[in-house]
Amino acid sequence: MSAAQFQGKVIALTGAAQGMGLATAILLASRGASLSIADIQASTLDGAKEKIQSEVPGAQVHTFALDVRKEEAVEAWIKEAVAKYGRLDGAANLAGVVPKTIHSDSGSVEKMSADDWDFIMDVNAKGLMFCMKYQLQQLGEGGSVVNVSSIAGVTGRSNNGSYAASKHAVIGLTKSAAKEVGPRGVRVNAICPGRIATPMLAQAAEAAGRSNSNTEAERELNQEISLRRVGQPEEVATLIAFLLSSDASYISGASIGIDGGWNC
Repeated sequence: MSAAQFQGKVIALTGAAQGMGLATAILLASRGASLSIADIQASTLDGAKEKIQSEVPGAQVHTFALDVRKEEAVEAWIKEAVAKYGRLDGAANLAGVVPKTIHSDSGSVEKMSADDWDFIMDVNAKGLMFCMKYQLQQLGEGGSVVNVSSIAGVTGRSNNGSYAASKHAVIGLTKSAAKEVGPRGVRVNAICPGRIATPMLAQAAEAAGRSNSNTEAERELNQEISLRRVGQPEEVATLIAFLLSSDASYISGASIGIDGGWNC
């Protein structure tokens, strides 16, 4: 892959301070992209910028502390990014949360609270809608958006209905937007990761009352995955970069699994 694949391109990313988002930012910068990265905490963004520029000396990185639930903040982020770089060519939306009740009885449809439901849907669905709204307004011919759904966006998840519903919503928004903006040459796709070695996976494990350091428990969980291992953030980054690039010029409205053969 050319190191200059994204030279002259400007890409906006949410959830870019760690995990898959940070790995994607580093990869895109290494291929020449100028970045506008957003996450909810300014302190973690500063660390992410330092990490990107240490991996890719000279990388252009604009940061913006962002709560995706606040529409006016999302609008301000995109306006600031365009004001800095003069354009926007693509976006990757990775911001998301998992419920504290994940895999517990209180996360079941019969017992979940309205507050838990609202929090998950506000970040994972409404927040994504706000991001797409203002990103798509800036994208023209050749533009591309990649949204991160989940394996939970294409399957049911026991005691995790709020998260599954929010990630199904990601795919619905993706497909609808692809229909709307395709005529002007803009593509919109979703990816559906399985178990990826990220802080969010560790958070989900902790909420479920187990630890990623429990080798036996991890081995048992990985038996459901054809490749018998968790994925790495860099593997997801490669897929996102492909979908953002002109190499994927005839792919739009797709939801692509990256789960090691879990959902097959």
